[in-house]
Amino acid sequence: MGKRLADSISGIKNALMAKHEYVDISSNSIVYSVCEILKQEGYIKDVKKLEGAGNKNIVRVILKYVDEGKKEPVIRSMNLISKPSRRVHIKANEVKPVMNGLGIGIISTSKGVITIEKAQELGVGGEYICEVF
Repeated sequence: MGKRLADSISGIKNALMAKHEYVDISSNSIVYSVCEILKQEGYIKDVKKLEGAGNKNIVRVILKYVDEGKKEPVIRSMNLISKPSRRVHIKANEVKPVMNGLGIGIISTSKGVITIEKAQELGVGGEYICEVF
């Protein structure tokens, strides 16, 4: 995918470990799509594009915790599969559930950035971006 996606995932993981309420990350269309999927699947509260001078490529990711005391984040593990130095592509018949269906995998396909569950339904493969549990 790219360095920006890798940096964004690292930023989210670091903010969760530091128990921040939100994190601002550099964005592009793929990063924003990944964040939208995380929101739809309930792993983060919200994602917003920040408007203003020089901020057109920054998104604010509002993080989600299991409890009010922010002791345990909803995202326990977020692993980048396809890296800038090593791309990982999977075929439609190779798509498997993450953690026996407890987590999600995100894949970039010709149909857009979607979860691996949706990729199985559509019968498409693509570049395996990350796994979230």
